[in-house]
Amino acid sequence: MNTFTHPEFSDHERVVFVNDKPSGLRAIIAVHNTTRGSAMGGCRMWPYDSADAALTDVLRLSRGMTYKNALAGISSGGGKSVIIGNPKTDKTPRLFQAMGEAIASLGGRYIAAEDSGTTPADMAVMAESTQFVAGLDSDTNSGDPSPSTALGVFLSIREAVRFRFNESALTGLRVNIQGLGKVGYELARLLIDEGVAVTASDINDDNCIRANETLGVKIASNSELMNGACEVFAPCALGGVINQWSIPTLNTAIVAGAANNQLLTSDDHQAADRAGILYCPDYLINAGGVIDVYHRRQGASQAIIDRGIADIPDRLRSVLEEAKSRGMSAEAIAQERAEQLISAALLTPKVTEAA
Repeated sequence: MNTFTHPEFSDHERVVFVNDKPSGLRAIIAVHNTTRGSAMGGCRMWPYDSADAALTDVLRLSRGMTYKNALAGISSGGGKSVIIGNPKTDKTPRLFQAMGEAIASLGGRYIAAEDSGTTPADMAVMAESTQFVAGLDSDTNSGDPSPSTALGVFLSIREAVRFRFNESALTGLRVNIQGLGKVGYELARLLIDEGVAVTASDINDDNCIRANETLGVKIASNSELMNGACEVFAPCALGGVINQWSIPTLNTAIVAGAANNQLLTSDDHQAADRAGILYCPDYLINAGGVIDVYHRRQGASQAIIDRGIADIPDRLRSVLEEAKSRGMSAEAIAQERAEQLISAALLTPKVTEAA
C-alpha cells in the first residue's frame, strides 16, 4: 500500500520502515508532528496479520499522540512505533538494540516509551543503542507508566459520571472493562476500591483469573461485556471497538477507557452522540502515562507529575461543558482544541532533542 495514499496518512512528517535481518526486526516508526517538540509515543510490539495492518495502526496511533500530547500540555509532538512480532515469543536483546539504532537514526525527532507488548526492561535494552528512550526504571521509581494511565482514566470516569448523572460518588455503579492488562487491572482496582461493580473480559485467561481471584472482578465473554448493561464501558485493550456495529448494541451511558483509537472511523463519535452515549475522547483521558514519562525524562518531581494527572479530569469537564453548550460531541471539541494548540505552537521555533 502506498503510504501517501493510505487513508490514515495525515501529513505525517516521517514514516520509516525498518528491516534488520540479523535481529529479525521488522518495524515501522511514524512521526506525525513535531511542531510542539520531539515526537513522543510508545513502541508497541504486536503480531499483526500483515504489514498493512501494522502501517494502519502506527499511522493512527501517531496522530492520536499529537493530540494527546498537545492537550496534556507537554512540550512534545506526536509519534509512535510498532514492532511486528509476538511479544511472548519473539523478543531478543538484539531485536531491541536494533530498534534503538533505528530510533537513533532519526536524531531526536522521535522518543520511544513502552506500550502494549513492551516493558521498561525492553526500553532499557533499547537505551543501549539510543538516548531517545523514556520510561526507564530508576533506583527510586518504576518506569512503568501504567498506574498513571489508569489513574487519569479513573479520575475521568468520576468526572464523566458527575457530569452525566450529577453524582459525585461511584458507589454502586456498574463499569464494564474490556482488557485486563496492566492498565485495565489497575483501573479495576481503583474502581472496586470506590465500591464499583466491575465486570471485565480479556483474551488472556491468566489476566481474567488474576483479576477475579485478587480483586473479585466478574468475568464475562467479550460479547457479553459489550452488550451488558452498565453505566460506563471502559475499553482498555486495542482500538476500533466503538464503531457502526457496536454502537447500536452498547448498553451504556458513558464510554471512557484507556485504549488508544477507540473510534474505528472519524464519524463514529457522531454516531455515539446520536445514540445518547457520552464518549470521552481517549487521547484526552488516557494521557496520564505520557505525562508521567515526559516529566520523569525532564527530571521533574513526583508532585509535578501528580499535578499533571490531576489536571486531566478538569480538562475533560471543560470539554464536556463546551460540547454541551455548542451542541457538539466531546470528540469534536477535543480535536478542535488540540489543533488550536498545535497551530499556536507554529508561531514559536520548533525544538527537537539533539543527538
